[in-house]
Amino acid sequence: MTHRHALIAAALASVCAHAAAQDQMGTPKADQETCYGVAKAGQNDCGTATHGCAGVAKVDNDPNEWKFVAKGTCTKLGGSLEAGKAGKADADKTEAKK
Repeated sequence: MTHRHALIAAALASVCAHAAAQDQMGTPKADQETCYGVAKAGQNDCGTATHGCAGVAKVDNDPNEWKFVAKGTCTKLGGSLEAGKAGKADADKTEAKK
């Protein structure tokens, strides 16, 4: 194998590993659920309608950004099981401002 072939093989292996990691990031484990509105800036687990990458959330607790959390804990954390919906913590803040 020439040096050029070795570089091409290494680059291809890197691309394949990255693609496999991205596929796994979008799939929760059996004891997890997708929770919207609890991800801190830069700590979301996967893409949304506006981007396709993990770790690019711009603000804390964006109702369209999500993280995997243990099943049954999302609403306790103030999140929502649906994108764009305000979690309990956000709803409480809105009520307090009225």
